[in-house]
Amino acid sequence: MYQTIEIIGLGAGDLDQLPLGIYRKLTRLEQTVFVRTKEHPVVKELQKEGVEFVSFDNLYETSSQFGDVYEAIVNELVEAARINPVIYAVPGHPMLAEQTVKHLLEQDKVPVEITGGQSYLDALFTALQIDPIDGFQFADGTAFDRSKLHYRQHIIIGQVYDRMTASNVKLELLEDLPPDYSVSIVEAAGSQQQNVTQVQLDQLDRMFESVHNLVSVYVPPAPDDLLLHTFRRLHEVIAALRAPDGCPWDRAQTHETLRQYAIEEVYELVEAIDEQDDDGIVEELGDLLLQVMLHSQIGADDGYFTIDDVIHSITRKMIHRHPHIFADQSAETVDDVYRTWDALKQEEKGEERTSVLDGVPAGLPGLAKAFKLQHKAAKVRFGWDNAEDVFAKFQEEWKEFQGAIANQPSEAVEAELGDVLFVLANLARYYKVNPEIALNRTNEKFVRRFTYIEKQLKDLGKDIQTTSLEEMDYYWKEAKRSE
Repeated sequence: MYQTIEIIGLGAGDLDQLPLGIYRKLTRLEQTVFVRTKEHPVVKELQKEGVEFVSFDNLYETSSQFGDVYEAIVNELVEAARINPVIYAVPGHPMLAEQTVKHLLEQDKVPVEITGGQSYLDALFTALQIDPIDGFQFADGTAFDRSKLHYRQHIIIGQVYDRMTASNVKLELLEDLPPDYSVSIVEAAGSQQQNVTQVQLDQLDRMFESVHNLVSVYVPPAPDDLLLHTFRRLHEVIAALRAPDGCPWDRAQTHETLRQYAIEEVYELVEAIDEQDDDGIVEELGDLLLQVMLHSQIGADDGYFTIDDVIHSITRKMIHRHPHIFADQSAETVDDVYRTWDALKQEEKGEERTSVLDGVPAGLPGLAKAFKLQHKAAKVRFGWDNAEDVFAKFQEEWKEFQGAIANQPSEAVEAELGDVLFVLANLARYYKVNPEIALNRTNEKFVRRFTYIEKQLKDLGKDIQTTSLEEMDYYWKEAKRSE
C-alpha cells in the first residue's frame, strides 16, 4: 500500500516570505525533503538550518524534453511512496505552473495532499506595477502557443528557463509583434535578488547567459494598430462600419445588394491565381473575406446569425465530413473518402433528395452547371468510360450542329450548339479541367493579345477601323510569339 505524498509550496521569494506554519513544518522534519530544484532562495536558507533536500536537478541535465523530466520526477516520487510518506517541495504555489503536481494529481496510485505556498504572481504584479483586473494571461514558456494569446491583455510567460526557451518565445511573438516591441524580463520576483529589465523583443534571448528557473517574461498589452492581422480586430472594424455612426455605404448594404460583389471578387481571385500573383491572391482573398464579414454583420444586425454561427457551421461540417481524420479511421482509399463525403453531405441537408442531380446551384453559369451536372451523373456511372467515346459523341453533336446551320431555323441551331457545349463540358470533366476557368483564361488571353494589336497600331498612328485583317493578324501572331 502506498504512503501519502504531501506537496509543499516554497513561496515566491526569500525565507522571510515563507508562511510560519510551513517554516516550522520543514525545520522540524526528521526526513529528507524531495525538491524539484534547489535553485530557489528558500532552499538554500533552509539548508543552512539543517533541512536536508534531494533535488531532481540532475534530470534537467540528462534529458532534452521537459515532459520527460516531469514524468521521471513523478515516477521517482511514486516509487518512494511505496515505502514511506513523501514530502515534495516546489517553488511558488503547488497549483501554479507546476506540471509535476498536475501529473501527481492525475495518477490514482498514491494519495496526494497539498500544503499552500505563496504564489509568485503577486510578486510579479507588484514588480511590474500592473493590475490583473485589466485582463491577464499566464502562459507556459516550455509549451508556448501564440494562437492562444490575447494581446490586449497583460501577458506573463513563466518557466523561461534558458536561452533556447527564450528564443522560441521570441520567434513566436515576432509573428504578431514588431522587433522593437518592449517586453520585460523579471528575475527572482519577490526576493532580494529581484530584477526587472526592459528589452526589445528581438533581443529577448540574448539576455540569457545561463539556466535560471526564476525568470518570467512580461508582454504589455498591444495597441490596436499592431493587431490589424487578427480576426478579432477585423470583426471590430466591420462592426464599426455598420454601426449607426459608421459608413453610409456599408450601412446601406443588404445581402441582395452585395451579391454582385461576391461574384466579382471570386473571378478576381481566380485571375490572380492564374497569374501566379501572390500579392494579388492575398488582396483578393481579403476582398472575399470582406464579403463574408459584411454578410455576417448584416445577419447580426438583423438578429438572424453572427460570424460565430458561420464559423461554427463550417467547422462542424468539416469535422463531420472527415470522419477518417477526426473519428472513424475505416476509410482507406480515396474512393471511400469521396463516398463518405457525399453520404455525409446529403445527411447534413436533413432531407431526402429525389434526384442524383439535386444540389446544383440554379444560378451557376451554363458551362459550369453542365460540368457539375455531368460530374454528379458520373458518380452513378452514367457517363462514358473513356475519352474516345466522348470524342465520338462530340463528332456526332458537331455534325448535327452543322446540319442545323444548313437546314434549320435559329432555335434548332441554338439547341444543337448547346449539345456541343454540353459534350465539351463532359470532355473537360473527363480530363479534370474546369471549363469555366479554362474559358475565362482564354478570354483573358484574347484581351491581352487584342490590346497588343491596338497598342501597336496606335504607336504607328493607324486607325484600327481601317486596318486590314491581315495586318491585325500579323500583330496577333507577334503577341502570341511573345508569350
